[in-house]
Amino acid sequence: MIPLIGLVIGVVAGLLLEPTVPLFLQPYLPIAVVAALDALFGGLRALLDGIFDDRVFLVSFLSNVIVAGFIVFLGDQLGVGSQLSTGVVVVLGIRIFSNVAAIRRHIFKA
Repeated sequence: MIPLIGLVIGVVAGLLLEPTVPLFLQPYLPIAVVAALDALFGGLRALLDGIFDDRVFLVSFLSNVIVAGFIVFLGDQLGVGSQLSTGVVVVLGIRIFSNVAAIRRHIFKA
């Protein structure tokens, strides 16, 4: 129940405060969101499999976001930021769809 309350509070605060992302961080926001979604679906899959651990989830969530952001930053420094961004999105997208497929199989037994 606490995570749901935190989510509602976060959404309401975001809608009321209308925060803006600084210009230099804008290329990293979509990558951070995709990395966070990967960790979220991985955590949901682990929960359904009965092996969820909150510490593992937190470390996975933070490390996904940090590593994905670092890869894009490194690509920007090397002048190939868009290619590495695409690579990160493809890899994380594959992981997301794999986790969603496992969740679907678990829920619908198909």
